[in-house]
Amino acid sequence: MFDNICKFLVEAFPTDFATWLLGEPITLTELSPSELSLEPIRADALILLQAETVVLHLEFQTQPKPDIPFRMVDYRLRVYRRFPHKRMRQVVLYLQPTTSDRARQTTFELESTRHEFTVIRLWEQPTHAFLQSPGLLPFAVLSQTADRLGTLQQVAQKIDQIADARTQSNVAASTFILAGLLLEQAAIQQVLRRDVMQESVTYQAIKAEGRQEGRQEGRQEGRQEGERSLVLRLLTRQVGDVPATLRSRIETLSLEQLETLGEALLSFNVIADLERWFDDLE
Repeated sequence: MFDNICKFLVEAFPTDFATWLLGEPITLTELSPSELSLEPIRADALILLQAETVVLHLEFQTQPKPDIPFRMVDYRLRVYRRFPHKRMRQVVLYLQPTTSDRARQTTFELESTRHEFTVIRLWEQPTHAFLQSPGLLPFAVLSQTADRLGTLQQVAQKIDQIADARTQSNVAASTFILAGLLLEQAAIQQVLRRDVMQESVTYQAIKAEGRQEGRQEGRQEGRQEGERSLVLRLLTRQVGDVPATLRSRIETLSLEQLETLGEALLSFNVIADLERWFDDLE
């Protein structure tokens, strides 16, 4: 979800990001990853924009991943193969505070090969940098601020000043989602106007996604409850009454573990067999 919001903001406000990351308000257009290679390219969190002389490669991450440095050098070579005369600016933007050393890794090294890229940890960036343009407003709450709720209030005031209603609603909805990384939803709702967000296609898409996830979770919970009930009935038939302590442990099992227990219990004869099964699980 956060990847999609970041992609939307970059695609909707490319000049804002060019000004921030390239230092000049140049016009950028989207570059499809499929243009770089005939082979599949991993596209999650990946944003490629291009101008006549430069390609901007952005990767938004909530948490560091070990393959990021390799991805940087891989994409750099793919872009060079396609556009050998264009310079390239590669930036990994970490959204959520972390102490991981990977969030500070700016190089890929392999024997005599060395490639460098830029890393931006948003929580170390000055807040004012994100209050100057609409496309960056949603990131302000994630910046270096001692008062995130106060910063959100500043952002809300800036959003109210956006003249175009569609732009206003989309920026508000994006702010609502990204602020959720660090602030409670109830606090966010007290600051941001719900009526503005509800006009956003982004907000509506997120709500639809949430409803779909809810239905999927409901189906998952239903399957899990059904499997748990079946396991308990079979256990009672195999070994007799199941003590409350063991019932409580069964309540904590995942669907996969319940299915495994459902197969194993067919060979149980006494309650000690179930206890041994839990011992082996640990």
